[in-house]
This record gives sequence, C-alpha cells and structure tokens, in this order.
Amino acid sequence: MIFEKPSTRTRVSFEAGMFELGGLAMFLGAEALQLSRGEPVADTARVLSRYVDGIVARVGSHETVLTLEKHASVPVINGLSDRLHPCQALADFFTLRERRGRLEGLTLTYVGDGNNVCHELMLGAAKLGVKMRVATPAGFEPDPEITASATAAARDAGGAPPELGHDALRAAEGADAIYTDVWISMGQEQEAAERRRAFAGFAVTAEMMSLARPEAVFMHCLPAHRGEEVAGEVIDGPRSIVFDQAENRLHVQKALLILLLGAGRRDEKSRPR
Repeated sequence: MIFEKPSTRTRVSFEAGMFELGGLAMFLGAEALQLSRGEPVADTARVLSRYVDGIVARVGSHETVLTLEKHASVPVINGLSDRLHPCQALADFFTLRERRGRLEGLTLTYVGDGNNVCHELMLGAAKLGVKMRVATPAGFEPDPEITASATAAARDAGGAPPELGHDALRAAEGADAIYTDVWISMGQEQEAAERRRAFAGFAVTAEMMSLARPEAVFMHCLPAHRGEEVAGEVIDGPRSIVFDQAENRLHVQKALLILLLGAGRRDEKSRPR
C-alpha cells in the first residue's frame, strides 16, 4: 500500500479487509520508500512485484498509477489519484443499490466540485444505467475527456449521457440521491478563500433535499465539513447514508481483492528474471 496522501477510510478498509481475508497488508508512506529520494516509479513497481501479490496506490498524480500499472507484474489498485477514485465509486453504487434495491433508472445528482469523485461517479453511472446530473460553479466543471468517456459509455449501454449545469437546485429536482464532496481537496488549501466564494450557493441544505424525491438519500465520500458543503442537519439526518458508504468500502474492497488477487496471483515459475 503506497500512500502519498493521508487516509482514513481507504487505508483502514484495505488493511482490515486484507486481514479478514487471511492476508497481510503493508502500509508504506511515500517517505518510507526510495521514491522520496528519486527512485523511478517504474523501478519501484518492478521491485515490489517480486515481493507482493498486489499494490494499492493512493497518489497525487494519476500518471503515477499508470506508471505503476505499466511496469508491475501484479494487480495495481487505484486507491485515489487526482483524476479518479474508483474504489469510492464502487462502494457508492453498491450502497445505493443496497438502499434502493436497484440502480438502473435512478437519478444521481452531484453538487460541487467536478473532481476525481465526480469523474468516477459519472463513469460508473454511465455503465450502470444511472442518470447522472452534475451541478458545479462555472470553471469547476468535470474534465471534458471524462465527460466524453462517460457520454460514450452511456451510449454503448443504451443510457442517458451525463447532464452538466450550474444550477444546483434545478439539478436536485426529482433526484433519487444527492451527492457532494469537500470544496477544498488535499493540496488545494492555498485556494481555500477563492473556492469558498465560488461555491457559495452549492451547499447541500434541507431546502435542496426537499426538491429531491421523498425517498432520496444524501451521499458524501467523507471527510465532510459541516456548515460548508453540507448542512449538519442533512449529513446527520435520517436521509444520510454516508456511514453506510464508509462501511461498504470494506466489503466492496474485499470483493475487489478476491477478484484481482485470485485472478492475478503470480505463478512462481513464470516470474520475470
């Protein structure tokens, strides 16, 4: 587990999950590796592949994950990058299906920053038959490449492309779930004042939730800032499923580990020399 960024849910769920499956998880902060002294990511991938059965990487740049995957001979799991957060989205859609009994035909509204979580939700929704609405301040839209990929995936699956806009209240109307994330992600602290001004009006409030369906739920990947991107009465209210999402990180990631390590476990006789 190579972690360049702090973590609660990703780290603990993977460590606990691997332990529950009978395996061992080794946590390696970036400063604990020779990466911190300039060793290439590619060399790190090759070396670790001789020792372990899989790598989880929580990194700053998405290019680091791609380089690890290219040069590793064991499965590489993206535990978060600046572009994508697949493990979070897997748990999110599992939690939504757990609560509603289905995914196809539901409407998921994402309000806030068009960041890595938003990207992953767009891609997942397109493949799962979920109608996705995204409301961001101008200038904080999702990456156009991700939007294009999600649109293509929705078309291939026979679903609707994601709807992008700047009106949060309108996007909330009739939604089955309203999702938000922090306005200031790790590494963006110097932009805090500017972002708070830009995101004014994009907080998920009781008023916004009232526009959604009566059975609609509130979702957040955590950590959350009450009084900023979400009102305390919403995240701590009866419609919030944020702690179910957090718990399901453990269960979904155990399934992911079984899938990838079961299929990708190295054959000692075929190891590269």
